[in-house]
This record gives sequence, C-alpha cells and structure tokens, in this order.
Amino acid sequence: MPGIFESLRIIDRAELAERVSMAAAIRALQATLRGGFDPETDPPRSIVDVRHGQLLLMSADLGGYTGQKLGMVAPGNPARGLERIQAIYVVLDAETLAPIALLDGTELTSIRTPAVSAAVLDLTATPRASSLVVFGTGPQGVRHVEAMRAIRPIERVRFVGRDAARAQHAADSAAVPGLDVAVGTAADVADADIVVCATSAREPMFDDELVPDHAAVVALGSHEVDARELPGALLGRSQVIVESDRVARTEAGDVILAIAEGHLEAGSLVPMARIVDGTVAAASDRPRILKTCGMGWQDLAVAQVAVD
Repeated sequence: MPGIFESLRIIDRAELAERVSMAAAIRALQATLRGGFDPETDPPRSIVDVRHGQLLLMSADLGGYTGQKLGMVAPGNPARGLERIQAIYVVLDAETLAPIALLDGTELTSIRTPAVSAAVLDLTATPRASSLVVFGTGPQGVRHVEAMRAIRPIERVRFVGRDAARAQHAADSAAVPGLDVAVGTAADVADADIVVCATSAREPMFDDELVPDHAAVVALGSHEVDARELPGALLGRSQVIVESDRVARTEAGDVILAIAEGHLEAGSLVPMARIVDGTVAAASDRPRILKTCGMGWQDLAVAQVAVD
C-alpha cells in the first residue's frame, strides 16, 4: 500500500496563483451559494491561543472534497517583514478522506478573502463604481484592489494606513497602467464608491457621516468580539450583510458591538447567501456593509478550482 505522501500533490504559491485567477475564485464562491450550500452548516472555526498569536483550524465539506486549513496569526510578524496571517491547506477526498493535495494556504487565503468580498459587492456595489478607498496596507489591502477591479471599473484608489511608508509601498504594489493610485486619508471616504477595511484596528477608523448612501463597505480585518473597524452608527443606517448569522453573533465585533450599543437590530442582518441567490435585493437608498470573518467553506470552494 503506497504511503500517504506518495500520491499527495503539492500546489505551491506560484502554481496556485497560476491555476486560480481572481475572477475564477469569485465565480466559484458565487456558484457554491447559488448551488444551495448553506453557510450556517459550515463547521465552526476553532481558535487556539498560543504564546505569540493564534492557530485557526477551519474545516469544510463540499461536493467531492473535504478540506482542512491550519491558519497561523502572528501579530508581530509585520515588524519582522513577514505576513501576519500564514496557512497551509489540505484537500481530502470526501468519501475516503484520503489526502489529495497540500496547498499554500497563505496564497489561498490571499485569493479567497478578497474574492469573498467581490462575490458580494458584485451584486451590491453601484454598477459604475470607480473610486475605491482601502484602509490597510498589507497583502489583503493590495489584493482587494485586484478583486474590486475584477467586478467594477475602478479608476481611482487611495490607501490609508498608520505608517506612511507602508501605505506608499501598498500603493506602489497595486499600481497598474491607467489606474490612479496614491496614499490618501480618511477624508477620501466621502468621495468613495467602495470602501475596504483590512486592518488590525480595534476602534473605528472614520466617522459615520463620511460614508455616502451609495457606497458599499467591506470590513474584514477582525474576528474578535471586542474589535471593530466601523462605527456602530454606520451599521445602524446601512444594510448589513454577513457570512452567517452564527458567525456574525459570535465573531464579528463590528456587528456585536453595534447591536450592544443599540444601533443595530440583530434580526436585520442579511446572510450573504440570500444576496447571492437573489432572495434578498441589495438596498439602493443606504450604504451596504459586508462584514466577514472568514469561513472554511470559502477556502474549499476556491481550493477545488486549483485541484480540478
């Protein structure tokens, strides 16, 4: 009998990037939800605190595959020149649970997180959205520019960060011919069609009044109950879209704190599956907010594209 590693495919960062385009990842996520998958059935994430960060264990079961991600969150890594979030991902045959492939989970996360945002904003952002403001200067901030440009005619991008040099590096990394990319400030939110928050902030980064009614906002930086990127008042006047009711109530600090403050009614939350399958229409008279924390099914939906 062959050993477990003899037939295991290794898909490294370069091959994964070649096999899975941002557009393909977006389509895969939308197809999963339109095919009837209910994110509420996704196994809960396990979070283990270790001395220098957290280990995230995320399982999923879709179609012909089962998957397991081990994510590592090390808050001190950016100062070392390393990514704050790293991961490895194992794809298993759903019936035999035999390992099929080992993927670079860091690259997988870098693709699937912005693809999740784009899968929903493709249906909620104003059709001619051209102005994007990104809070956060790490890999997710940069990859969200790619994702938003995959669904909307983005012409202007402003990066906002606490460190001016890192913000400039992010702007340089996202630069492509014909795209106006520069370092900005929170005031740029007033003219934004799309706002992406991909930070480690624990308090709101801009005032509610800055966000225009036509804007679509994504908050993805935290899965902690006491951390937020958005003011509660903004959630109170917006259509709030979440990955699942369970995740929103147990991990999404932006949502949990807004409810606790009385700004937001828990019953008003809209699961993203209902937006994608057309059951609930996107609001047109107020901001649309997508709050994500990351779920296992999202990784597997994108990993399947690489394996197939």
